[in-house]
Amino acid sequence: MAAVCKDDVEILKPRTDKREYRRIVLTNSLQVLLISDPETDKCAAAMDVDVGSFSDPDGLEGLAHFLEHMLFYASEKYPLEDSYSKYIAEHGGSTNAFTASESTNFHFDVNTDGFEEALDRFAQFFIKPLMSPDATTREIKAVDSENKKNLLSDGWRMGQLQRHISMEGHPYHKFSTGNWDTLEVRPKAKGVDTRQVLLKFYEENYSANLMHLVVYSKESLDKIQSLVQDKFQEIRNSNRSFMSFPGQPCSSEHLQILVRAVPIKEGNKLRIVWPITPAIRYYKEGPCRYLGHLIGHEGEGSLFYILKKLGWATGLYAGQGDGTLEFSFFQVVIDLTDAGHDHMQNIVGLLFKCIQLLQQSGVCKWIFDELSAVCETDFHYQDKVHPIDYVVNIALKMRMYPPKDWLVGSSMPSNFNQGIIQMVLNELSPDKVRIFWVSKKFGGCTDMVEPWYGTAYSIEKVTTSRIQEWMSLAPNENLHLPAPNIFIPTDLSLKDPEEKIKYPVLLRKSSYSRVWYKPDTMFSSPKAYVKIDFNCPYASNSPEAQVLTLIFARLVMDYLNEYAYYAEVAGLYYVISNAESGFKVTLDGYNHKLRILLETVVDKIAKFEVKPDRFSVIKERVTQDYQNLKFQKPYHQAMYYCSLLLEDNLWPWMEELEVLPNIKAEDLAKFVPMMLSRAFLECYMAGNIECAEAESMIEHVEDIFFKSSNPICQPLFPSQHLTNRVVKLERGMNYFYSKEGLNPSDENSALLYYFQVHRDDIMLNVKLQLFALIAKQPAFHQLRSVEQLGYITFLQQRNDSGIRGLQFIIQSTVKGPEYIDLRVQAFLQMFETQVYKMTHDEFKSNVNALIDMKLEKHKNLWEESWFYWREIADGTLKFDRIEAEVAALRQLTQPELIDFFDEYIKVGAPQKRTLSIRVVGNEHLAEYKAAKSEVVQPGEIEDIFSFRKSLPLYGSFRGGAGHLKL
Repeated sequence: MAAVCKDDVEILKPRTDKREYRRIVLTNSLQVLLISDPETDKCAAAMDVDVGSFSDPDGLEGLAHFLEHMLFYASEKYPLEDSYSKYIAEHGGSTNAFTASESTNFHFDVNTDGFEEALDRFAQFFIKPLMSPDATTREIKAVDSENKKNLLSDGWRMGQLQRHISMEGHPYHKFSTGNWDTLEVRPKAKGVDTRQVLLKFYEENYSANLMHLVVYSKESLDKIQSLVQDKFQEIRNSNRSFMSFPGQPCSSEHLQILVRAVPIKEGNKLRIVWPITPAIRYYKEGPCRYLGHLIGHEGEGSLFYILKKLGWATGLYAGQGDGTLEFSFFQVVIDLTDAGHDHMQNIVGLLFKCIQLLQQSGVCKWIFDELSAVCETDFHYQDKVHPIDYVVNIALKMRMYPPKDWLVGSSMPSNFNQGIIQMVLNELSPDKVRIFWVSKKFGGCTDMVEPWYGTAYSIEKVTTSRIQEWMSLAPNENLHLPAPNIFIPTDLSLKDPEEKIKYPVLLRKSSYSRVWYKPDTMFSSPKAYVKIDFNCPYASNSPEAQVLTLIFARLVMDYLNEYAYYAEVAGLYYVISNAESGFKVTLDGYNHKLRILLETVVDKIAKFEVKPDRFSVIKERVTQDYQNLKFQKPYHQAMYYCSLLLEDNLWPWMEELEVLPNIKAEDLAKFVPMMLSRAFLECYMAGNIECAEAESMIEHVEDIFFKSSNPICQPLFPSQHLTNRVVKLERGMNYFYSKEGLNPSDENSALLYYFQVHRDDIMLNVKLQLFALIAKQPAFHQLRSVEQLGYITFLQQRNDSGIRGLQFIIQSTVKGPEYIDLRVQAFLQMFETQVYKMTHDEFKSNVNALIDMKLEKHKNLWEESWFYWREIADGTLKFDRIEAEVAALRQLTQPELIDFFDEYIKVGAPQKRTLSIRVVGNEHLAEYKAAKSEVVQPGEIEDIFSFRKSLPLYGSFRGGAGHLKL
């Protein structure tokens, strides 16, 4: 059967993109985009099906999402349960799916040699899946566990609240995830068999004419085309018409409202939302992008600039919110300070004054043209991303845009149309507004509860005249439009590196700094990456110092915000962040004006002074961030305790929170000169930068800090170079640390089961990595799919400053961590036979898959820089690590892998070093307390710091004088 070719459509692609594209339509009406990239080392595919949670039958909320889960299990052609995921994992790939309102997206990537069979297995999802009764019951539990992990997440809660306050007859109102109640209990009570409805839902909706497929491979387009025809033409086409859901979700009773809602986390938020004409209809004119750019601007004279100056806001976003082809929302989200919370009416008044300013100024062509030029540059010079992300992104666009715009979507507004922008601007009016005001201060003052997540809220009407009154009472500030952007790059030429440098080279070294340099030889992109790590011993020698350093970094960024925002709009980003031993400045983006930004940032650090009003705003925000750590997911808490137990120089955040209230502006004013008084700069410069430029940038930084008549910094003494030491667990010991979850409302428990293996060593690394690859999917299958312990279940490698290990992480409401610990050990016992009975071919196939994964090239400058920076930060400096590990893998024998397993992993192995972190949720608290013995058990850790002090430490790769001698 021939495919109907439609490759005459020219698809707009970036100028720098060497890949080839072709659109075809199969005889069953399946639309396909083929992508040929001879350079790729991973192949990928994504299928987007035009049916989502809006199509859930009444009384079976979450059915579309549940179906998405079920298609992974098995098919008529490949009936072995979970064999699809197993095949992908064994061939170095990954797989996932998600359910949106109007579509469901399935995707995978895999090493090139496994692609053809992976694609065949993937196609079976849409041809003849098997949904066994047993798997159906088990997987409802997975959906329920997925929902339970979201119950205490403010993002999910507030999203559902917005949906809840809409017309009941509109699908926007629905609950989309599903849970045990909606998929098992309620249907059963009505005599409905969920599985039968599931099969019917699949039959009715999964039709080829409602599907869009993207296939990314290194083969030629013709070869990919014949592969796709062969695998996908059997998908049934029942000519199902596209389900459309016309009409706006909000009637007049859902507009002109002020909703007060109580969040889980600390912090105040204001979300102002308007229903607007669906933005997708005018994607070339970009009305939402234009208005979002101006309302969300942060430069001098902008709404955010004024709110920040008044001490009322710490963040603002404006742009399109939820939307489909039929309806759309525009939203403005403002993070409020406590003072801002008290001035909510003034803030809403100022927002409407900002909208009034846009009305009075008229739509400005120069602003649209500038924005359009930035978008065009970003499109043509976009970084390559992983094929799996690329195909998902395109598959989502295929339903919404004509073929020529499948790659660009709405990212490049080019038609200036005053009328259309004006039309959407007119819709941002007081008579259509929905205001969601979120704060813990409303606790106990609300009278309604959202049914799915239990969010407490109340509603009142807000008339147009009331908003006009707020506008008249708002402070009289000088709101004005932004200035022309000086950071827009105009020189996008590529520098010619003098020599092709494969790895970073040490460009220069002095008592002040060490500069690593890596010119771009891979990406042909007019971008650069610069990182300067200020190693300051006084920045991390106490919990107070750690907190003061954090406030300092946040304040510098706060001072620079209105200036650096222009750079961000133009594609040049920077951040100042806390580091283990000081702070680091990172810049990345177009190289043309990067130096201007770097010099400004460095100057601001050198001339730092404390502005008391900004200090109190930042201190309030930092305090909230610390207080919110107790609302972290239990498995994140377990990961934190593991780091705290292992890393010798880590201060606990509880102590940092304890010192925060007493820190004053004058403390920071005294601290910063002291912190900077001794420093060493570890620098990495990469991308489209010449060697001389890199040197001169760092010379400039050194001049400012070290070489003035009254220098800000002195070099470090040899004894001050900082190390990163990790606790060395005792051989043959199984340590465990139990802790009640920090949020008493969270019923999830978590287990982290850690094996410490070795200090960075190429041969041991590859043994560990190979074992992790072989065990990853079987662990997921057994502990999640079969035993249904929890939605969050994974096995991964761990690397603490060059100390390597392995960890199982499981979060569960079903069982407590002690039980899960036993199940992990039971899995390892069961898995022993698989390790011992593996055939030589299976062993070789896994080794080759791991080699292919290692040889996968970095996709962009950021990814490459992150890889090399990790070597510098850890102090391991093995820039040729990949080549060395591949060579070691080629030498590795099967008996060596078995010996490794027997020594470090196997249950009862005499040399094994393990640490089990058990975070107990409220569901399992009673059982934990009842079982807790008065007597300390062997291996039980009672106090983290006594434990840390009682054990030896591994040697540090970083910080000795020897580390500086290369």
